[in-house]
Amino acid sequence: MAPSPNRSPDTLADRPVASKRITRSSKLFKTILLAIQEKKGEDIVSLDLRKIPEAVSDFFLICDAKSQPQIRAIADHIEELVKEKCGEVPYRREGNQKMQWVLIDYVDVVVHVMLPENRTFYQLEEMWSDAGQMKHN
Repeated sequence: MAPSPNRSPDTLADRPVASKRITRSSKLFKTILLAIQEKKGEDIVSLDLRKIPEAVSDFFLICDAKSQPQIRAIADHIEELVKEKCGEVPYRREGNQKMQWVLIDYVDVVVHVMLPENRTFYQLEEMWSDAGQMKHN
């Protein structure tokens, strides 16, 4: 479906729709979690958004990184491992220039790799407090 001429192609309406619901035991979810753990991401939390009608994804996976180089290493490793093990590439990746918060959108799962101060400021876990939350460290 082509975007409307009056609308940017980067709107939520143009985002692919998930083909099926996933779980924490799904290969994509487990692969992303493994990639974060292999690069020493900290305070890893998943938010289960499946029961929230307004949610654009089934899960958020959120983690801290101590530095900008670590953010890049985690984000790059996620993409490499998911492509290798699941054959998927992200729909979108944002935040590469400032490297304070990188978002990787796999449609079913959206990954947030953040500096601790950004995570504290934006409080994603609080914003999505209706979601089921699980720690993975």
